[in-house]
Amino acid sequence: MGDSPVISVFGSSSITPDQAAYREARRLGRILAEAGARVATGGYGGTMEAVSEGASAGGGEVIGITAPNVFPHRAGPNRFVRTEIPAHDIYERDRFLLGMASATVTLPGSIGTIVEFSEAWREALLSPPAQRKPHVAVGENFRRLADLIVAEFGVDPEAMICVSTASEAARVVLERLGLSYPG
Repeated sequence: MGDSPVISVFGSSSITPDQAAYREARRLGRILAEAGARVATGGYGGTMEAVSEGASAGGGEVIGITAPNVFPHRAGPNRFVRTEIPAHDIYERDRFLLGMASATVTLPGSIGTIVEFSEAWREALLSPPAQRKPHVAVGENFRRLADLIVAEFGVDPEAMICVSTASEAARVVLERLGLSYPG
């Protein structure tokens, strides 16, 4: 499993298990793991926990890049993380998540998630098109934001793929990485 691709997933830290977004993130983690991918998140709660739970249930390796200096009030990684990598700060955390990733999926979230979405897109723009990692964002808000960024700043729209659902994101990422969608 150590040679299998890593898919870093970004999203909200505040969703709870009773919400549809949590269940969708959990399903995403399971699909990715069942396809043979390793999953990396920020390692804490919300989307990070949901994706980790799904990946763990799917038999996948779960990596959590935590930032204990930034989040001292959080009691460590969620219970599904098998490999924790503590980062010194939020910038190092994001660099680790992007650097280890073969692809990224950005689920709906707040300002931190928007920053991660932007960082993934910037990474793609700095890579030659033939060497770009797949970067996929989920939801109408990201599609509207991407449209605005393309219109206002003239960036390459091919560097960020926007889809409607997490399952669709899994399908796109797995296809681009040459893995079979287990759905």
